[in-house]
Amino acid sequence: MMLLRLFLTFVGIGAIAFGGGYAVLPLFERIIVDQYEWFTRSELLDMLAVSQVTPGPIAINSATFIGFTLFGVLGAFLTTVGVVTVPSILITIVSVYRERFKNSKVVQAIFRGLRPALAGLIFASVYTLSPDVMVDQWSYILFLIFVLLLVKFRLHPILVILLSAFLGLIIYWP
Repeated sequence: MMLLRLFLTFVGIGAIAFGGGYAVLPLFERIIVDQYEWFTRSELLDMLAVSQVTPGPIAINSATFIGFTLFGVLGAFLTTVGVVTVPSILITIVSVYRERFKNSKVVQAIFRGLRPALAGLIFASVYTLSPDVMVDQWSYILFLIFVLLLVKFRLHPILVILLSAFLGLIIYWP
């Protein structure tokens, strides 16, 4: 019964997770941490860090990580299949009808309405997860450095991730 709940939970997340990995974070937080209490916020952040540095979409990596942690290989399989089921169906439908609707005012209006909501979801993730991330003076300093490197100097995100791991070893190693 628990495996069915896990699968259906991730089908539901995949069905409403418009906007990619970072937009899905509030859903993960509400469902995985608050509703089912499968992970703590701190564990969720660690899972997101691992999902970020491994190849592939963060939502799929996170789903796989969650499933594996809870129920091993079968859990990983169910969460991964669950989170991609609805988007795969939707993208197939969109690709079939793309030419017909690409100039549609209705479709363009829908996407214009979705964009601010997606930005809001990402901001909400930053806001709600920040208390668990910003835990000391170094976290604030590193945050500012990484924002500067990403925005001002347009450093590639992969380099920022590698640099953050290296600095984490230097600063936080016991």
